[in-house]
Amino acid sequence: MQSLDELNRRFAIAGIAEIVSGQGNLPKIHVQTSAAEAEIYLHGAHVTSWRPSGAEEVIFVSKQAQFEDGRAIRGGIPVCFPWFRAMAGNAKAPAHGFVRTKAWQLDSMNQKGSDVVVTLSTESDEKTRQWWPYEFRLEHRITVGADLKLELIATNTGSTSLRFEEALHTYHRVGDVRKIRVTGLDGVTFLDNTNANREETQSGDVVMTKPLDNAYLNTGSTLGLDDPSMNRRIQIAKGNSLTTVVWNPWESGARAMADLGDDEWQEFACVEASNILSGAVDLAAGQEHVMTAEIGVRSGSEHTA
Repeated sequence: MQSLDELNRRFAIAGIAEIVSGQGNLPKIHVQTSAAEAEIYLHGAHVTSWRPSGAEEVIFVSKQAQFEDGRAIRGGIPVCFPWFRAMAGNAKAPAHGFVRTKAWQLDSMNQKGSDVVVTLSTESDEKTRQWWPYEFRLEHRITVGADLKLELIATNTGSTSLRFEEALHTYHRVGDVRKIRVTGLDGVTFLDNTNANREETQSGDVVMTKPLDNAYLNTGSTLGLDDPSMNRRIQIAKGNSLTTVVWNPWESGARAMADLGDDEWQEFACVEASNILSGAVDLAAGQEHVMTAEIGVRSGSEHTA
C-alpha cells in the first residue's frame, strides 16, 4: 500500500480532492466541490458519504461499523462480487464475495466541471483464487457531483468464460424506514428471501413493516425512495442491471448484528442495483460488463409523514 503522501503526490486535486487517514487508519478519499462532498475508502472501493450541496447526508453508515482489513464496512455502498449473499456450495466463503473486504488500488482522480471522477480497481490473485478460480479485473468508477454515478466494470482476463453475481449494496439514509415508500416496482415479480425465496408479485409501492429482503426480477426502470420524514425523494437509475434488491433487517435482524446498532435499522433502506440469481452475468474470455447506478436527490415528498 502506498503512503498517503505518495498517493496525494500522484492523485490529489488541490483544494478539491485528497487522500487522508480515515477510521481505523484506512486511507480514504475526501472530495469537496461546489456540487457535493463525498468520502470513499480504498478498502472495498467503498463510498461512505455523499452529500449534495445544500442537502443532508444521503448515505447511511453505522456508528458500530468496523473499519479494518478483512472486514466489511456496515453501511455505505459495499461492492458485492462475485456472488451475492452466501456462496452456493461453500458455507465458509465470505458473504457477498471478497472484494468488499480488501484494499483496492487508486487508479485516477480527475475533475470534470463540477464533478470529480474517482477510479479504483482490484483483480484476481492467489487469495481470490482460493474462493473463486477465475481471472478478472474489477473497476469501480465513482463520479461525485450533484448526482452520484457508480460504474462497476468487470473484465474477464482469463481464457475461459465465467459467471458472476454483483451488487452496489447502497444503504440510503432515511428519516424513518417505517414511513418510506419505494416506487417503480409495482407489478414486478420478486423472490422473498425471508420466506425461502418464495416467488411473489409486488402490489403498489414497497412499504416496510417487517424484515424485508426481496430480489425484484427483470427490473430496469428508475426507482424512487420517497422519504416524508426528511422531505426528500431519492431517485435510483440503473443500467445493465436486471435485478433490484430491497432490504432492511428490522429490529430482530439488527440485534443479531454486532456492527449495527440495535435501533439503527430505522435509519436506512437498501435499494440496490444488482445482477443476482437468474440475473447473474455470463462473461466470455476477454469481454467486459458494465453495471451502473445513478443516485439523485430531489426535495419534497409525494407523501406526508
